[in-house]
Amino acid sequence: MRIVTRRLTEKEDGIPGYIAHPARQERGPGLLIIQSSGTIGYLRTEAYKFAKLGYCTVMPDLYHLLGFPQLSGTLAGKEEVQEMRSDEEFVRAIDVGWRYLIGRADVDPTRAGAIGYCMGGRIGIHFVAATPAVKAFVAYYPSIREEPLSELRTRHPCDVTREIKCPSMILYGARDHISTLPLQQKIMASFLANGQPLEWHLFPFGNHGFASPESGGGYQPELAELVWPLVVEFLKRELG
Repeated sequence: MRIVTRRLTEKEDGIPGYIAHPARQERGPGLLIIQSSGTIGYLRTEAYKFAKLGYCTVMPDLYHLLGFPQLSGTLAGKEEVQEMRSDEEFVRAIDVGWRYLIGRADVDPTRAGAIGYCMGGRIGIHFVAATPAVKAFVAYYPSIREEPLSELRTRHPCDVTREIKCPSMILYGARDHISTLPLQQKIMASFLANGQPLEWHLFPFGNHGFASPESGGGYQPELAELVWPLVVEFLKRELG
């Protein structure tokens, strides 16, 4: 199977970002990657791996869509953009990528899901809750904190999670320094409350960012390798 990988641009595609997809004419499953820190590095590798499995994989450049083009293609800016843009603005930007994905001739919109990493997992919760058309959701260590509500964060993810209408897979490490174990228990309870199938994995030795080579000391390649077939099987089961 030949895999096509390339940048997406507003001029040629109507959206900035990155895409990896099988070279095919028929419709197949689609997957939206919600970035954690830029649209370069290991997430492009993840997109390629999913494309090899048959998924048309799109990663919208959220920084560009949110008015920070100078941060596009970098690993910087995650905190800066979150301090300047609301969760609702992030959801609207993600939706641009979603509409591009399900509008493609090689994607079956009834077999499309979303996957988020770190910040992308947290914001992905808001997006998936607002988008019933998403058929499956995966979140690697979503960076949910115990924090007060604000003008930018008007609803806590634990409240929003109750509105998700699709099966979810959540992956956490017990050593996560952002979403601590007591908070993870609250998050799991909120997922169970939405009444949808939940596959929850907690790894006692896992760090925050265990799947990211760009996370510094948090990266654990052996755990990333262990988790990969779990994610593959979940998406195969839910998206076909």
